Parts: sequence; structure tokens; C-alpha cells
Amino acid sequence: MPELPEPSSAAGSATASSAPRSLAEALRARDDASLATLLHARPDLLGPVPGDMTQLATRAGTRASVVRALDRLDRFALQTAEALAVAPDPCPYPVLESLLAGEHGSGPGAREFGEDNGARAELPRAVATLRDQALVWGDDERLRLVRTARELLAPSAGRPSPTGLGPTVAEATAGMSPTRIQEIVAAAGLPATHDPVSAVTALTSLFTDPERMSALLDKAPAEAHQVLGRLVWGPPYGEVTPNPTPPVRWLRDRGLLLPASARTVVLPREVALHLRGGLAHRETEPLAPAVPAHREHRPQLVDANAAGQALAALATVEELVKSWEHAGPPVLRAGGLSVRDLKRTAATLDATEPAAAFWIELAYAAGLLASDGEADERYAPTPAFDDWVELPPAERWSALAEAWLPATRTAGLVGDQDAKGRTLSALGPELDRSAAPEVRRRVLELLAALPEGGSADTDTLLARLGWERPVRGTSVLRAHLARWTLTEAEVLGVTGRGALAAHGRALLEHRDPAPLLAPLFPEPVDHVLLQADLTAVAPGPLRRALGDVLAVLADVESKGGATVYRFTPGSVRRALDSGRTASDLHAFLAEHSITPVPQPLAYLIDDVARRHGHLRVGVASSYVRCDDDGMLNEILADRRSAGLGLRRLAPTVLAAQAEPGALLDGLRAMGYAPAAESLTGDVVVARADAHRTPARSAPVPVPDGPPVPDATLLGAAVRAIRAGDLAATAVRKAPAAASVVPGELPRTSAAETLATVQAAALTGSAVWIGYVNADGAASQRVIAPVRVEGGFVTGYDHTADEVRTYALHRITGVAELAEEHL
Repeated sequence: MPELPEPSSAAGSATASSAPRSLAEALRARDDASLATLLHARPDLLGPVPGDMTQLATRAGTRASVVRALDRLDRFALQTAEALAVAPDPCPYPVLESLLAGEHGSGPGAREFGEDNGARAELPRAVATLRDQALVWGDDERLRLVRTARELLAPSAGRPSPTGLGPTVAEATAGMSPTRIQEIVAAAGLPATHDPVSAVTALTSLFTDPERMSALLDKAPAEAHQVLGRLVWGPPYGEVTPNPTPPVRWLRDRGLLLPASARTVVLPREVALHLRGGLAHRETEPLAPAVPAHREHRPQLVDANAAGQALAALATVEELVKSWEHAGPPVLRAGGLSVRDLKRTAATLDATEPAAAFWIELAYAAGLLASDGEADERYAPTPAFDDWVELPPAERWSALAEAWLPATRTAGLVGDQDAKGRTLSALGPELDRSAAPEVRRRVLELLAALPEGGSADTDTLLARLGWERPVRGTSVLRAHLARWTLTEAEVLGVTGRGALAAHGRALLEHRDPAPLLAPLFPEPVDHVLLQADLTAVAPGPLRRALGDVLAVLADVESKGGATVYRFTPGSVRRALDSGRTASDLHAFLAEHSITPVPQPLAYLIDDVARRHGHLRVGVASSYVRCDDDGMLNEILADRRSAGLGLRRLAPTVLAAQAEPGALLDGLRAMGYAPAAESLTGDVVVARADAHRTPARSAPVPVPDGPPVPDATLLGAAVRAIRAGDLAATAVRKAPAAASVVPGELPRTSAAETLATVQAAALTGSAVWIGYVNADGAASQRVIAPVRVEGGFVTGYDHTADEVRTYALHRITGVAELAEEHL
């Protein structure tokens, strides 16, 4: 670990005489690298680029910007800011150090002398962090927390401080009568004063003097110490009755407890700090919790396990998308997927509802699923799915993983309720969480920091993330996101047995993971093992042509290293409906099975084929046609056909009130194998006319605030701010005839303007101008004219850091720069 600078170095080389008097002056004194660091840490300050340092300082002090900056501090940097919020303003570095690292004290909260948890060593880093982000300014003798941050972090009756401290004596006695203040001063053993201000000052001096304060507390009853012990670490407020107990009365009479309301007393901040031994926090956490390896596995085992999960993920996503090809679920009016459709999809995938929601959101993030935009809007595969399924398996996985890592949509929220009590649905509009990509990447980075094959304990990892972003609202969400990340990374195959796989490390480092993953995938096989119990076992991933046909001919019974398919009458009928004949099916099985086709399977195919198409269904509303009138009699006599509204039109024709699709389903449920026919009487082949949406792009992640600027933008922004500040602070010579109003642009006549810029062009000097552009916006600029002609002046604009041309008639005034600024 690099050696930390001495406390005095954290403030730079500024002396008391040259100490900045405002945040703008402190920013002006920074070098370009320091300004770039600030703008990189707080990119919201660049929207738009500030015109000068004053604008930058003003924007850095706005509530929204300060809240965002505080949310991104680590725990110790935030504790340092909290300590500054309860410290004197300005605060010397030694006082801040005692608030965080403690001092030798006699109170119940004082640390043992010499005890150090690393706070003193880490404090320069924390102060430097706050300075870098413009939350603290000033040298080590006069550290100042920006006013907005102090307002946010300082304790108040309506918003307690994380330090557990209460108001100061001056704040707590603000509304107290002078007579009552003098009574407290007298009870504390202090001489009377002439005014309330000096009385409060004397009382504060007593409470901040360790020796006198200890002597006063030595006289307190034992029960009074117990009361103080309950309030010392917060909350500092306590309720009292109209007739308080003697210990409380003793403390109240001497100002050790001050009234906050008619029935509430508060422990003054100075008293609490004495009892704590000068500590602002009960526990400081200067060091980030370590994340050691909880378990270690062989890296080869981790990679193999992750590859198996990745292969299963590909199969699951493909099965999901194909299940929505023909009749995808409808889109809710408010957007998203209904609970019923989510349950149905979970059953199809043989997964839990949270897992199904994850696979749905993953396919959506990868651009494989979208709404079709029709009047009866439904979800369906996109054209990109057809391209995706043709890619090699490793490249398909890379596409999924690269969509998952930066996605802001959070599947773990599905089923929760929003602020209005509405249930959040899969594919709904309220699932974006801008912190999700950062948390996913940070979790993987922590896993990558472990030895290869090492996995982390979940609680330890969450403790580290909580230290890095301790603000309550932020830390709770990040903890949930981290847990979901660990689960999702495991089922997706980024990790194996909790450890980051080699291809997961490549994904994290923006390298192509496919070359690392491809050798771990088994080669697709072109055969199955047919068994006598009407099942087929695929000993590995099937070639696409074989898998597509088998998916129609049989139903998947179980998945894993080997997939088990089961042949049923319904699955065989499905294959026949797709246009294949019984002989086609026999030939297909004989070609792709390394075992003989079992006799039960051959009988099943022949039996279903013999009955397939014997009944014909067409459109009347619908009708049933069959050459065997005995079969039609059997159907009419069956009670289960009552709901179809059948009636005989001819010996071989039945009319039905049901639609053709419902009639087909009803007859199949009764055990028949009808075939649909067209208006011309031909059999309708039920091929997989898969529905596709129009071309759709994948959803764009919702960023967490403005994007982080790159080095080019930072350099340009720093130059623009410097140039604008030069123009705003340049000392000008006022022309004798100029009409100058303090705080406004000076006015010069057209002749004076022309003469001044011509003279500057001849001498090569810079001048200050006031300029109003075509939109009426006024600005101040420092330019070095090089050419004046045709009613325009061309010169180098120090404000914009480029050569520009300005219309002379739009220049409102011109002034030479003072000699020291030339």
C-alpha cells in the first residue's frame, strides 16, 4: 500500500494568508488534473459545461448534485463528512481527527488511550476524496464542508444525524428566556453574565473543558449517569414528565439536558462529545471489509461447471422463445406480462416463476423477444432470433452474457409492488434500475480479485458493497442487486460453484468469451438412443436439424447432461400435422437412432397415422366430414361432444357451432385424430409458420445520471472553464468615455470599439469584449484580434480556446486588460 501523505499535505501548500475564501477560489487554485478528477467523479457538473469557476462552484453546491455525490461516497468518507457537519465551521484538521479517531477521555464512550482502528491513517485519504469531489474546501487549518452538505448531514429535530448527536448548546437554547439561561449558568457553578449570548458561551466553554466537565459530572447522582448513558450514542432526545425524577431534574437544572419541547429534553452535542471521548461515531469503519476466498475449487472444475450451466441457459432461452412463436402471450394494457402467462411460461420451462422472469428479461435484453405492435398486441420472437439460433453455441452465449451485464432491467423485482401498490410484471415498464450494471460489474470484480477457483461468502461480499455505498436507500437496493447478480451469474454460466469462470473473467475485461467457452462445449451429436418405453435419450446437444424435428415428434421429459424425449400419440399427431407421413417418421428414426426402432414406437406411429385425417374439419361455421358414418354416429352419441353444438347435415357430414380450432381441440380431447381441411377440401398442413415481430432493437439501458466523460471531453471542458474564468475575472481598463455600471457589461461607441480592436490587432494584445449573439445571449470574452475587416473582427478567443469571428455591431463594449493580465 503506498505511503499516505501527512495530514498537512492533504490541503496542498496553501498557507493561512493565501487560504481560499470561497469554493470558487478553491476550485480556481486547482490544477487541470485536479479539475478533471472532479468532473470525472461528478459528471452532472458538465451539463452544460460551466462558463467559469463561479458557475462550477454554484452547480457543485446544488442540493441534487450534492446528494448524488454523497450517495457515492464510501463509508469512511461519508463518516468524515458527517463528522465535519457536527464540527465547528471551519474545522482544523486535528479537531476532525479527534472526532473520528478519538482522544483520551473519561466518559463512558472514550476509547482506550492508544487504541487505533486505522482511522488516523485513513483520514487523509477520506479528506482528499471529499476535496476531490468539491464537498470540502480550505486548507488543513480551515476545513469547510459545503453548505448544502452540512444542511443535509447536520442533526435536527426532524432529521437525526447518523452520528447520534443532538444540537449544540447555542442551538438548543435559541428560544429559551434569558432568566432561564442565567438559572442554568448559576446551577452549573458559573458566575452570572450580563446577556444571554455570553451566558451560552460560558456554558459551552464549561462543557468543552474536559477537567471542569469531569468535576461537574463527579457530583452527579449515579442515576443521572445512567440517564446520560442511554442518550450518549443517540438518539439524543428523551421524554420527561411534568414532574421529572430527581436525576433528570439535576441534569436539566445544570444544562446537561436542555428542553426541546414541553415534554422532550435533548442531550447537547458538547456534553455527548465529552461523554464519548470526543468521538463523532460509536464505530468508525476506515478500512473496507476484506473479501477472502470462502471456498476454493480447481479452476478446470469451475470452468466445466459454468460451461454446463451456459449450455443449459442456451437451451432454456431457445425453448422459451420458440414457445412464443405461434401464440405468444398478450401484452397487458399497462405493459408487461400477466401473472397467469408468467406461471404458464414457468411451467413450460419447468422452472420457478422468478427463474422464468429472469429468462424472459434476458431474452428481451438480448433483442430476441419483443411486442409485435399489432392491434391485438402480443409478445413474439424478433427476426434477430433467427440469426441468433444459427450462431455457434459459444457465440450465442456471448450475445446473452453481453446483454445481461450492462442491462438496467432487473428481473428480481418481478412480483414486488411499486410505490402505488401495483405489482411489477415481467417485461413491464417499471423494472429499470440504473444501479444494476454497476453492481453486477462490481460483484464480478470482487470475485475476479480472488484466487482462480475461489468463491466468496455472500454475507462478506454484501458487507463490502455496503461499505462502498453506505447511504441507506442506496445500500439496500445494492444488496438486493448483488444477491440477484450471484444467482443470475450462476444459472447463466458466468460463474461455476460460485467462482468466476475463465470466460466470465473475459466478459468482465471486455474480451470475447467465446474462444474460451467453445472448447468446453461438447460437440453436437447426430443420433439418439431409442428405448422400448417410448422414450429417446439424446446423449448430448443435438444437431439443429435433428433437434428441430425431434422437438415436434416428441415431448421433452427431462433435461440435463442427456435430454430424455417421450413419444406420445399427441406428439406423433403433431408431427403428422406438420406434413410428414408415417413412412417419413419411420425413416427418420431409423436414420438417427443407433439402436433399432422399438416395436412399441413403430406401432404407435402406425396407429396414430391410420386414424390421422380420417375426420376432416372445415369452415361452415365449422363442420366434420368422414366417410365412416358409424364414427360420426359415435361422436354424436358421446356426451363430451355436447359443447361443440354438432348436428348432422348429411350421412357423412356434421355441422358444428364451434370454431374450427375449438372443434379440432374438442375432437382430439375425445381421443380422435382429426385433420383440418381448406376451402378446397385439401388437408391443411400445420407447419411451424412462426410469428415474428417487425425488426426490433434491444432495449437501451437507462443510465445512472450523466455518462462518465472521457479524457477528450474532460480536457476540453477544463480548457473552456479556465478560459471562461479568465474572461470573467480579467481586470479591465475602463475607457475614459465608457459607461460602466457595476456588475453589467460596459458600453462603448462603435467608433471606440473599432479603434480599440484595431489597435489590439496591430500590437498583438488581448482585449476584453462584451458580446450579444444572434439569440440575444450576452457573454464576456477575452480575445486577441488578428484581423479587422468588413465589419467583423477575427481573433483567438481565450474563452472558447479557438479562433472565431465576431460581428462588430454585436460587440457591446471593449476594454483593454490591465497590465498585469496582458
